[in-house]
Amino acid sequence: MSVIVQTRAGGVRGVTEDGISVFRGIPFAAPPVGPRRFQAPESAQPWDGVREADVFGPPPPQSRMGLPPNAVPAGPIRHDPTDWLTLNVWTPDLGATNLPVLVWIYGGAYRFGSGGDYNGRPLAGSGVVIVTGNHRVGVEGYAQLDGAPANRGLLDQMAILRWVQAEIAAFGGDPSQVTIFGESSGAGAVAALSVMPSAVGLFAGAVAQSVPGTFFTTALARDISAELVAPLGLEPSAAALADVEPDRLLAALRQLDARMPTIGRWGRIAHSSTPFSPLIDGTVLPVDPWRGLASGAGRDVPLMVGHNRDEWQLFHVMDGQLGKVTDEMATATMEAFGPGPDAPARLRAAYAGASPEELSVIVLSDRLFRVPSQRLAAAQTAGGGRAYLYELTWPSPAAGGVLRACHGLDVPLVFGALTDGLAEFLVGSPPDPGAIEISAQMRGAWVAFARDGDPGWPTYDERQRLTRVFDRDPDGGVRAYPEEVSRELWAAYEIEVADLPSTKD
Repeated sequence: MSVIVQTRAGGVRGVTEDGISVFRGIPFAAPPVGPRRFQAPESAQPWDGVREADVFGPPPPQSRMGLPPNAVPAGPIRHDPTDWLTLNVWTPDLGATNLPVLVWIYGGAYRFGSGGDYNGRPLAGSGVVIVTGNHRVGVEGYAQLDGAPANRGLLDQMAILRWVQAEIAAFGGDPSQVTIFGESSGAGAVAALSVMPSAVGLFAGAVAQSVPGTFFTTALARDISAELVAPLGLEPSAAALADVEPDRLLAALRQLDARMPTIGRWGRIAHSSTPFSPLIDGTVLPVDPWRGLASGAGRDVPLMVGHNRDEWQLFHVMDGQLGKVTDEMATATMEAFGPGPDAPARLRAAYAGASPEELSVIVLSDRLFRVPSQRLAAAQTAGGGRAYLYELTWPSPAAGGVLRACHGLDVPLVFGALTDGLAEFLVGSPPDPGAIEISAQMRGAWVAFARDGDPGWPTYDERQRLTRVFDRDPDGGVRAYPEEVSRELWAAYEIEVADLPSTKD
């Protein structure tokens, strides 16, 4: 059955699936091509009559990293192939007036992702309106270019949120009950939005799942952009790249991926999986999330933040490193990513008996996700705000159990879409009773937080450090932060903004 909603730009015709009304591929901004390329998003052009909203819009230009999509897009792309900036809405009740709204910001190392990768139907069935949308990634969204605003991906996300404020009431949602939630680089975006003055008032709650601890200075971001386009004989500017086909820039990005480990001036960034991150530009993003929240920037917006226990295990498995990590390899990893110059000795002492493989997973999980996430809760509390901390410790049985509680496992569990694309890889097929149980726990907490600003466990404070642990253990519930050893190892070290050595104070 089809359903029609009137928006300010024109009517949209969606479909009803299992009692949920779904609208796919609604433009929230004009296609960012031609003179709009590498610029801030502009309003979508109105259309006459009713626009069909039954298929997802095309994803922005991107370079995936081996993971399958989360969901299968519903049919072919119907509209303009450059119409990258579209969004999707799932609502359980078009006649409602006060449903909480959850707006998803996808992860993907700031270089890939699409709102069409996610199935919002199961989560919407819990009584909330779900919105997913596309934002520019990679060169289009985050490369620092002369003549272009920084953090264009974040500007796209704000455009989605402005659309939600203006239009979501027509879909049964309450614009005063909008919660943003995101995972991995999507969680980094949530953290950034939480300290951006221009985003104040666009959302009432924030959920950050596995926050990456990587933000760039403008100097580093511009140096990376210059290195990326140099083989093309071009300058890192919007004017120079305006007519360069996206596929050509993606090819240049793949070449940069291969060169990155040799670029010593980039430090640990040279050994990471992406040359893109939000940058502290002084305008769009004036401060990094940890310092911004600690100063009170987000005190009026409750924050739920957490991570998975074995974050880096996903990449360890995908890279084919199981059983292959030597002591020398682990030492190099600990030296590059660990807490301080004596990190290898301190980590070996703290985790006595851990294998080289285990030490590698621990230090990468800590540096890239676990410590930044726990610190975000601490910063929010220090700034006078309300924070709730969680950890997912349930080990996935998929692939013989080698994934454990890895990065990304929380996403299908929160969405409740346990048989879509990526879920089969992370959770296993068919999902076992544990996955179904943990999914119900997490969906319930996320919906409660969106509805009430309280997921159902005590707020975080630095004295007790109470944490909601998601596992099948009926006595798991709330306990002191489980990763205390890692927290103490990193206690003396700040989350630093990545910079070029020559520009450090």
